[in-house]
Amino acid sequence: MAPIHYLLPVIALGSAALAQQDAFQAKCHSFANKIHIPNVHVNFASYIPGGTNLSLADNPPSCGASSQPVSADVCRVAMAVATSNSSEITLEAWFPRDYTGRFLSTGNGGLSGCIQYYDIAYASGLGFATVGANSGHNGTSGEPFYQHPGVLEDFAYRSVHTGVVVGKKLTKMFYEEGFDKSYYLGCSTGGRQGFKSVQKYPNDFDGVVAGAPALNFANLISWSAHFYTITGSPTSDTYLSPAMWKVAHDEILRQCDEIDGAKDGIIEDPSLCNPVIETIICKPGASSNNCLTGAQAKTVREVLSPFYGVNGTLLYPRMQPGSEVLAAPIMYNGYPFPYSTDWYRYVVYNNPNWDGATFDVQDAAVALAQNPYNIQTWDADLTPFRKSGGKLLAYHGLQDQLISSEISKLYYARVAEAMGMPPEDLDEFYRFFQISGMGHCGGGNGACTNGHCGGGDGAYAIGSSLGTYSGKDPENNVLMAMVQWVEKGVAPETVRGAKFANGPGSSVEYSRKHCRYPRRNVFKGPGNYTDENAWECV
Repeated sequence: MAPIHYLLPVIALGSAALAQQDAFQAKCHSFANKIHIPNVHVNFASYIPGGTNLSLADNPPSCGASSQPVSADVCRVAMAVATSNSSEITLEAWFPRDYTGRFLSTGNGGLSGCIQYYDIAYASGLGFATVGANSGHNGTSGEPFYQHPGVLEDFAYRSVHTGVVVGKKLTKMFYEEGFDKSYYLGCSTGGRQGFKSVQKYPNDFDGVVAGAPALNFANLISWSAHFYTITGSPTSDTYLSPAMWKVAHDEILRQCDEIDGAKDGIIEDPSLCNPVIETIICKPGASSNNCLTGAQAKTVREVLSPFYGVNGTLLYPRMQPGSEVLAAPIMYNGYPFPYSTDWYRYVVYNNPNWDGATFDVQDAAVALAQNPYNIQTWDADLTPFRKSGGKLLAYHGLQDQLISSEISKLYYARVAEAMGMPPEDLDEFYRFFQISGMGHCGGGNGACTNGHCGGGDGAYAIGSSLGTYSGKDPENNVLMAMVQWVEKGVAPETVRGAKFANGPGSSVEYSRKHCRYPRRNVFKGPGNYTDENAWECV
C-alpha cells in the first residue's frame, strides 16, 4: 500500500476537481435568477453532464428530434425573447465547462422554426458558447407566417441577430473572461442567415461558415415550385420514377464522370457537364426499363436547364448534373414542392387554398417583387464586412438536391463585380469551396430533417456538423479552419473532406482536398482516385 503522504496530493486533486465541478453546476443552477435583460424571459437553466441523451419532449414533432446526445458538460439556458409586440423567438444558449473563449451562433433549415440542437451540441462540444433559436415560430410549416408580419420578419433576418445580441450578453455574464471571437455556423436556410448577417450586421461575427445558402430566396422558392410544371404528376407521360432518374443519372455519369480525369462516380465540376440525354431515348420496341421516352428525355433536359421568368430574365441557374438520384424523391416526385406551396399560400398571396399545381412565371414575378424584409439576401457589396476584419467561408455540395450549387457561383461573381475584386483579392476575406460528392449540407441516405437532406457519394465530411465530423484539427474541420483563419491569420487553401466507409461516424475510406473557387479538382495521378495527393487544383 502506498504511504499516506503520497496519497494526499491525489486526494487534494480529486477534491479540487469535485469542487470545480460543483462550482460549475452551482453557477449554472443559479444563473437563471441573475439574468435581467429587457424582453428576455428565462424558462430555465439546467446542468447537462456529458454523455447525456437529452430528452427534447417539448420540441415540435415536425422538427424530427425527440432527443439529442450531448458530448460535453454544459449549462443549458432556455428562454423566450420578444422581438415585437406580436412576435418572439425561442432561444437556447449552451455554455460548456471546457470553454475556449469563443462565441458561436447556429442557424435554421427550410422554412422551419426548429432549434437545431445537433448543431448546438456539436459547437458546444468543441468549446464554443453556443446559441440557437427557432427563427420565430415552431415547426416546419410556413403557416405561422400567415398574416403575421412580425413572425416573417424574425424568419427573414431578426431571429439570428436577436439571438446574437442576447447570447453575447449572456456569455459575458456566465464567463468572467467573456469571449474573444464570435463565429457563425449554418447551412441551407442557415447558410442564407449567415450571408444575411454578413450583409446586414457586418460586426456580428469575426468568422462565418455558411453552407449551401438559400440565396436569391424568392427565386429559389419559385425555382423549386417550377419542377412540378416540368415533371407533372406520377400518371403523366413526362414523369420519371426514381428508378428512371437512376437511368438518366447513369447516362450523365457515363458522359461526364471522367471529365475530371477519374472514373469514380463523382463529377468534380458540373459546370463542364452538358449531357445529351437523347442518347438514351428508347428505340422502337425496346424495353423502357433502361431507356427514356421522348417526353421523359425532355423532362430531364428541362430540369437541368436554367429557370427563366417573365421577358426571359434569368431567375435561377440550372440544377447541377449529378444530383438526379438524390433529387428524384424530393424535387421530382410528381407533387408540388411543399416549402414553395407554403410560401405562396402564407406569404405571397395570403391564401391558404392556393394550389401549387397552378404555379407559373407570373407567380414568380409577384414573389420577387414582394421580397419581404429583403429576404432575397442578394446584396453583393460586402465592403463593411471586409473592413470589419470579418472572414467568410462558404461551401456548397456539388450533388446538392435542394439548392443548386450554381447559385453560390453566381453570387460569388456578383460580389466580385460589385466590389471590383478578382478572386485573389476576395481571398483576403471571402473564400468559396465546391465540395464534390456532397449532397444538401452533408452526406447520408438523402433523408430530410428540417431542410437538411444529406446525400452524396464522395468525400463530403468536412466537419460542418455532427454528421460530417471526422476530426477537430483545422485540416479536417471547416469550423476549426475558420478559427485558425480568424485567430492565426492562416487561411484555408483547400477543405479536406472524408468519405466514410459506412456512413457518418464510421471509418474513413478515403479523403479528398476540395478546391477554393474558381479552381477545380483534376485527377493527375499517379495512384488511385482515393489518393488525395493524386488530385490537383487547377
